[in-house]
Amino acid sequence: MKHLMTILFIGLISFSINAQEKGAKIEFKTDVIDYGTIEKGADGVRIFEFTNTGDAPLIITKVKSSCGCTVPSWPKEPIIPGETGEIKVKYDTKRVMPIRKTITVTSNAVGKPTVALKIKGLVVDTNKKSVLDKKNKSVLEKN
Repeated sequence: MKHLMTILFIGLISFSINAQEKGAKIEFKTDVIDYGTIEKGADGVRIFEFTNTGDAPLIITKVKSSCGCTVPSWPKEPIIPGETGEIKVKYDTKRVMPIRKTITVTSNAVGKPTVALKIKGLVVDTNKKSVLDKKNKSVLEKN
């Protein structure tokens, strides 16, 4: 009788673990995009590609940026299992500064319904001279 109860208990636990794994799953090719050093006014659009690796349709309910200078767009229709999709991110490259932003994706994915994506880089203005370039020569360099 003890063996039968043990087998039933183990079976019940494994069944509940498997039941939790079913559903939509979102898997990104990468969760960080590095713009590198780009010029002011350059194309600020980048794409995060993902796949629904689950066994149910994936529905992305919200994609939110950490600031108004980054505008995300995403598919509004469900992504069926095995299909890929993309989240397009447009950064405002008119701002000369380092890029460090987070895009939060909320979906019906099991296990990870919220995923944080990151963009990074540096926007520079090649038309402006650096303060270091205007520096006068030292006394030793003048001779």
